[in-house]
Amino acid sequence: MAAEQQIPAEPAVRKSRAGRDLPAAILVGLGLATTVVLTLLFWNWGFVLLVTAMLTLGTFELHDALKRIGMNSAVAPIMVGTVAVICGSYAAATQEGTNAVPWHSVLLGFLGATVLAALVWRMPGGSAGYVKDSAASLFTIGYIPLLGSFTSLILAAPNGSAKMATILLVVMGTDTGGYAVGARIGKHPMAPQISPKKTWEGMGGSVALASAVAVPLTIWWLNAAWWIGLVLALSIVAAGTCGDLIESLIKRDVGIKDMSSFLPGHGGAMDRLDSILVAAPVAWLLLFLLIPN
Repeated sequence: MAAEQQIPAEPAVRKSRAGRDLPAAILVGLGLATTVVLTLLFWNWGFVLLVTAMLTLGTFELHDALKRIGMNSAVAPIMVGTVAVICGSYAAATQEGTNAVPWHSVLLGFLGATVLAALVWRMPGGSAGYVKDSAASLFTIGYIPLLGSFTSLILAAPNGSAKMATILLVVMGTDTGGYAVGARIGKHPMAPQISPKKTWEGMGGSVALASAVAVPLTIWWLNAAWWIGLVLALSIVAAGTCGDLIESLIKRDVGIKDMSSFLPGHGGAMDRLDSILVAAPVAWLLLFLLIPN
């Protein structure tokens, strides 16, 4: 009797410790990083459009997540409003001349129009669930386009490309330092009911690497004192950690691991934007106060 033919097993996809497709994660990460670098160097509008696309996708991801708990946001007007808020605020902030429309007027105008559109959009559905659905819409508008608009304002400021690049690198330092230290020696959970893997040791790693990135970049790129870089690092670590925990709370409440699978190896757009969304307004305020020009 002939020996049974052995069918070779398919090679397993290499997974990271978090259970993600590591090669895909690396390729997607490199692609996003390359796009960010090139647009910040040569075409700032390209960076704005990238951020707009990611945030618009984020509004859809959040809409899909909230539907799991019976909350339906007015996703169509919110997506349109997100484009208007991000692109409009950047365009207004980069205008010059006496006839230029103030950026804050444009930002508030588009935010107000988006809120009104969302409330009216839901009206034909009747009174049942109107408050709950409207709350979902207002939460989405405040969380994504409002917080996201500060990336446009940072980029539109004097030396905006350097400021934006510094903030992004500090956020990356926060994530990398926290993971590197927390995964190896983390023993004391920081918020066990929200994110059990976050530890105080990891927070120390975040502070160390974020400071090591922020201080020299603040001196070299932003032409500011070293202590401003330290303040920026500490503030971004605190804000970025809060942003990560906020998204963790949302995902735990609705019962999902990732917002979507749009970015292979990374999850959804919101899984990449959670720290930046909260860090951006904090960084904008510090830069506005400490490095205005």
